[in-house]
Amino acid sequence: MKIIIIAALSGNGVIGDKGGVPWRSKEEIAHFRNTTIGSPVIMGRKTWDSLGKPLIGRFNVVLTRNRDFSTNYHETAIFYSYRESISYFRTSIYDKVFIIGGGEVFQEAIKNADEMLLSEMRFESDGDVFFPWFDGSDWILNSSELFTDFILHRYIRK
Repeated sequence: MKIIIIAALSGNGVIGDKGGVPWRSKEEIAHFRNTTIGSPVIMGRKTWDSLGKPLIGRFNVVLTRNRDFSTNYHETAIFYSYRESISYFRTSIYDKVFIIGGGEVFQEAIKNADEMLLSEMRFESDGDVFFPWFDGSDWILNSSELFTDFILHRYIRK
């Protein structure tokens, strides 16, 4: 099973602000949807809160430390650690799982992810959550694809 980080970040590394994404790009949203559809997505509770409901066509996983957290959506599972969620999917039918945020989840996932799909928006933004720093010597930039609103960088772990 491949662990794939997928994120949109501004030119200065911002991924969020005050519980949401500080920009809107239909083009990047379409890329995200088309890439993740049919696969599990793992997110932190704050990212879940910003979405407000499960992403359609994907098995949604929410990571939280709050043992009292619950949801009424049947297509959503709750795990209390990143490691626990990854262990679950290693024995599942899925061949890949996408890590969709936020900052703390990316920080944890970057240690063992196999790939990263980073949509670098073609502008800088104010925000309070940043994509974590990563050691470029651990990754190979496999390709870059130019879109109107962003450049998609595909990284593969060495």
